[in-house]
Amino acid sequence: MKTLYLDCSMGAAGDMLTASLIELLPDPDAFIDELNSLSIPNIKYVKESSVKCGVKGTHISVLVDGHEEDEHIHEHSHDHEHEGHHHHHHSGMHDIEHIVHGLKIPTMVKLDIMAVYKLIAEAESTVHGVPVDQIHFHEVGTMDAVADVTAVCMLMHELDPDEVVVSPVHVGSGQVKCAHGILPVPAPATAHILRGVPVYGGSIKGELCTPTGAALLVYFADRFGEMPVMRVSAIGCGMGTKDFEAANMLRSLLGDTEGRKEGILELSCNVDDMTAEDIAFAVNKLFEKGAREVFTVPVGMKKSRPGTLISVICTYSDKETMVSTLFKYTTTLGIREVKTDRYVLDRRIETVDTPLGKVRRKISSGYGVTRTKYEHDDLEAIADEKGIGIDEVRKLLEDAE
Repeated sequence: MKTLYLDCSMGAAGDMLTASLIELLPDPDAFIDELNSLSIPNIKYVKESSVKCGVKGTHISVLVDGHEEDEHIHEHSHDHEHEGHHHHHHSGMHDIEHIVHGLKIPTMVKLDIMAVYKLIAEAESTVHGVPVDQIHFHEVGTMDAVADVTAVCMLMHELDPDEVVVSPVHVGSGQVKCAHGILPVPAPATAHILRGVPVYGGSIKGELCTPTGAALLVYFADRFGEMPVMRVSAIGCGMGTKDFEAANMLRSLLGDTEGRKEGILELSCNVDDMTAEDIAFAVNKLFEKGAREVFTVPVGMKKSRPGTLISVICTYSDKETMVSTLFKYTTTLGIREVKTDRYVLDRRIETVDTPLGKVRRKISSGYGVTRTKYEHDDLEAIADEKGIGIDEVRKLLEDAE
């Protein structure tokens, strides 16, 4: 499985992500030419070499009207507007959509760009108490941020990984100056976007993860956690502007994995006053909301009452949704949380031609194991059509292999 791992031990910003991912391509300069051919209004991408703590990488500058905006103030990207700088574009979602719609890029990339901006808009809306349709992107709406988001979305489309794994995110510490005054790090919008994501601070003073960087990570990450066991084929180092004791870079590693280990949550609660029908309804709702697995176990509770243990397996990012769903559709007054890991085989589904017609087959592999299994719904359909049992359908398919 083609896996992209992003090491965010020095945070994340749009320009650093762009620089890191572009190094994974066989011809980075050609991609820069492609970005500049998009003719994003007043934008020019410039690629240059950069060295941090003796490590060579790439720095991407986004020039707006020929200069890099506020480069003497920004530590990582250009997501924050500062008092006294009136050349910024105050853009709403409609303005951003108009710009993106006019770009000659695949439709899927345009949808990715707008989805990233939706995450940012929702965060700004919550933080500032303003409806989404009235948000003016003081923090992230300038043309250089549009350029960063566009570049990263195009790069992800170009690289097309099967899975994106992101490390816990270093957000920095201290304070950051923005249009609204002095704010704590992580900035409120960044903190809102990173809810449910493993993050940490540290001794480095400054904003290491910006709202744009956070939104890009959350949108593209399939999961957050440690680097999986993988055969690395390409490494990219995207350099920030500032110098710290630690190398100020975002590193990306592209390679192949067989099976994987992922962080997972188990949420559970006990109920003794719900009918079987009500529990089944709650289980279905949990699956609809994205639970990886839901199971129930008969248990004995206080006063010798028979009850039911409801357990939900979910990702870190889905925790709040699962908690809300459990409280809404069960009678529990409390929910337990256990953080754990699980080992997972890689899975894919292929459609095969058989004497009985087209049948989907699931293939699971990893850790030296390969398994195949026909989709049960397809077996049922054939059994109904032929008037035979499912076991006979399965045997006919196995004999035809």
